[in-house]
Amino acid sequence: MDGPSGGCPPAAAAAPLRPKLPLGIVFSTALFCGESAAAAVLCFSYSHSDDRFWLALTIFFMLCPSVLVQLTLIFVHRDISRDRPLIGLMHLLQLGPVIRCMEALLVYCWSGRQEEPYVTITRKRRLRKGYEVEMEQEMGHSERRLAMHRNAFKRMAVIQAFLGSTPQLTVQLYISILEKYVPAARAVLMGICLVSVTYGALVCNVLSIQVKYDDYKVQLRPLAFLCIVLWRSLEISTRVAVLVLFSTVFKHWIIPIALANLLIVFFTPWVQFWRSGTRLPDNIEKNFSRVGTVVVLCAFTLLYASINMFCWSAVQLKLADRDLIDKSQDWGRLAVYYVARLAENTALVVLWYFFKTDVYENICTPLLVVQLLLGYCLGIYFMLLFFQYLHPCRQLFQHNVADFLHCVCCRRHPPGTPLHLQAPYEPGVRHSIV
Repeated sequence: MDGPSGGCPPAAAAAPLRPKLPLGIVFSTALFCGESAAAAVLCFSYSHSDDRFWLALTIFFMLCPSVLVQLTLIFVHRDISRDRPLIGLMHLLQLGPVIRCMEALLVYCWSGRQEEPYVTITRKRRLRKGYEVEMEQEMGHSERRLAMHRNAFKRMAVIQAFLGSTPQLTVQLYISILEKYVPAARAVLMGICLVSVTYGALVCNVLSIQVKYDDYKVQLRPLAFLCIVLWRSLEISTRVAVLVLFSTVFKHWIIPIALANLLIVFFTPWVQFWRSGTRLPDNIEKNFSRVGTVVVLCAFTLLYASINMFCWSAVQLKLADRDLIDKSQDWGRLAVYYVARLAENTALVVLWYFFKTDVYENICTPLLVVQLLLGYCLGIYFMLLFFQYLHPCRQLFQHNVADFLHCVCCRRHPPGTPLHLQAPYEPGVRHSIV
């Protein structure tokens, strides 16, 4: 697929960049508070029924991601060496997102009331009807502070989704199947967790596009947004359901399977880094020692592995690169991931079907198996639809989904003639996703 055609119109004159209402920050904070409140109510219910094991798991998956969220907000805002006692106290009380959200709203409300000098001029390109339009905009202090808040809350949403909401959703669904009963508190918590993990996966897609196409002004259309939501919700919900069903029959086998999924993805970037022979990146944090840098990279790799256990992470980790991200659009890697995951889901759900217990006697199990596999395939369909027609930078692809499928399925080459495909062009990236 060819890139944008025609010449580039002259750059638009620099204009003040008006801050936008931080709806994403408010929504992330609402999800964080709602999930914590629902988990607290459910913990109260477990304590009354003397279910200590489920109580411990629910508390763990509520507090562990909360602590990581507080550390992430402190790290992104660089508050380690700053004297802000109120902010520090709120983070100790696990209320950091609340005070940060209030701070962002205050910055937004006070912006524009008085003229402020711009900090810098941002230059971006925008794709319009086959042309690349150069845009220049002045960024003031308020917009720069809001941009920092948005970056922090995007990373918070991903951590909350895949280190908190996804395991919490898995545990609560497992309990519900065993007890054959879903109380209102548990249903509310599972609903909030599903919304949180879908939103976190959506943020992963947006971050990956922004990192790979840093020179371009990226904006998702409503139809693209809806397509990603359908893709991610179907992919994650069916994956969680398959793992939970399998674990109800093979309680001792689910742990090695989950660990194998996690550890393989965790160690793959480190093995590639050690084989490359390069040094650790020095742009994580200037005040960190080598040990601190390794700890941060391990935490980042753990998050990356957790995402890939339930859905496609949308980026490929590359620790040998200064930006930690592989900027190429590798369709082969994407295809291998979804083929392998579909095969694994099929094997797990078929094993569950043949060894299921009497717990599922009131359920049409063949129909459930078909629904789970079709649901995952439908998620893959929406993914292909997004990359083929709705990706905001699809005009920059030299090879799109249709080209890849055509090369794999339709072309016939004479023996001994290798197939040469050019690597897709991707713009340079100037900042790290961490």
